[in-house]
Amino acid sequence: MRHLMSPLDFSVEELDTLLDLAQDIEAHPAKYAHACEGKKLATLFYEPSTRTRLSHEAAMLNLGGSIMGFSSADSSSAAKGESVSDTIRTISCYADICAMRHPKEGAPMVACQHSSIPVINAGDGGHQHPTQTLTDLLTIRNLKGRLGNMTIGLCGDLKFGRTVHSLINALVRYEGIRFILISPEELRLPEYIRHDVLDRKGIPYEEVVRLEDAMPTLDILYMTRVQKERFFNEEDYVRMKDFYILDKKKMKLAPEDMYVLHPLPRVNEISVEVDDDPRAAYFRQVQYGVYVRMALILTLLDIHVD
Repeated sequence: MRHLMSPLDFSVEELDTLLDLAQDIEAHPAKYAHACEGKKLATLFYEPSTRTRLSHEAAMLNLGGSIMGFSSADSSSAAKGESVSDTIRTISCYADICAMRHPKEGAPMVACQHSSIPVINAGDGGHQHPTQTLTDLLTIRNLKGRLGNMTIGLCGDLKFGRTVHSLINALVRYEGIRFILISPEELRLPEYIRHDVLDRKGIPYEEVVRLEDAMPTLDILYMTRVQKERFFNEEDYVRMKDFYILDKKKMKLAPEDMYVLHPLPRVNEISVEVDDDPRAAYFRQVQYGVYVRMALILTLLDIHVD
């Protein structure tokens, strides 16, 4: 039995196999429509989510399985004080696989240590978001035809952004990756990621404050929102929330084959006027998220479709 806690839980070869499966699912959805008949997915979401929860549920339904779960801690026995370990022991009696989102770092890891079914980390605090990373990798590979030899701009909340942290950990395993880290001083990438991941592996990177300075050299621009829920006081959030706004004027500085990704939800960091630009790929990214989670469910349940 396998779990997914981090993108590093899969080797590069296993990731490529998973992404190949997701592409086959996209091309031949009918072939997989009954692959999980009789299987149940539990979605245990202790904090709000739209895309991550619903895409896991859509993935299981597309595979012919069924779903159960809760969408907030208040609607579960966590409101009564039940521990994560007791919850997962209970859910293991009902479901075949589960996806968990929790505001506390490490909670899904605690769950997998007490679970008798595969556990998918669907986001734990500001730590990891591996299924979003799988979505990002599939999106980049489909758009650019490769996962190596490119310059990735990461913009916005690099301090608390778990999607950014997971994506960096995954991409540094591919050759020719270079990062441009675009953030205000207060939201810089944490030192432990810069030193333990980028510096240790000799990955070239540059830190800049102005988005305009980075645009001309990028293959991918990965925008993130400033996350109000990660701030301890309102004043800091208000001061930071409009620091970056991607608009048509800034897009004119970018190469014709640069694509814009965003894990969503957006607030106002990407102007709606950018949505019509063919390089805006964030809603295609949402669709790829369903395919890759279908592939992940099949992989963790060890279900093979001829």
